[in-house]
Amino acid sequence: MTLHRFGAVSVSVVLLAGCGHDFEPPDAAERIAEAAERYAVTLFDSVSWPNADVRLAEGNGVFAEKCRRCHGPLGRGGTDYALERGLEVPSLVEPAWVLASLDSLRRTVYVGHEEGMPGYGIAGMSPREIDASAFYVLYQLRPDVMRGQGR
Repeated sequence: MTLHRFGAVSVSVVLLAGCGHDFEPPDAAERIAEAAERYAVTLFDSVSWPNADVRLAEGNGVFAEKCRRCHGPLGRGGTDYALERGLEVPSLVEPAWVLASLDSLRRTVYVGHEEGMPGYGIAGMSPREIDASAFYVLYQLRPDVMRGQGR
């Protein structure tokens, strides 16, 4: 980039930054309502896996990248990251955390909730990533819940 172009870009950025418009991100309830409106079980119809091991491996990677910061490496919650932000993150492995199905967990990951969980479906996670992470939570972290339900 030439010095002339750099100067023009810098001036444009300064002008845009000081244009007088205040940016107000949507509140949690609005984001959740938008995600809930977009959510459909059929988003996952085209997701397929060669086998459960591949699905678990991908789910482990997604969980490590997107979920571990709040839920911890074993899904127990109570991480320093969550505590510093005042988030009450549930343990995914406590028997009291009742899971109904893979579909309900995929919906929770997609939509999020007002207590602090992002709506990953509108935040850029693909249906494949959501499916893999939900599968990982249910079949790796919570095999007691899924025992007998098949894969």
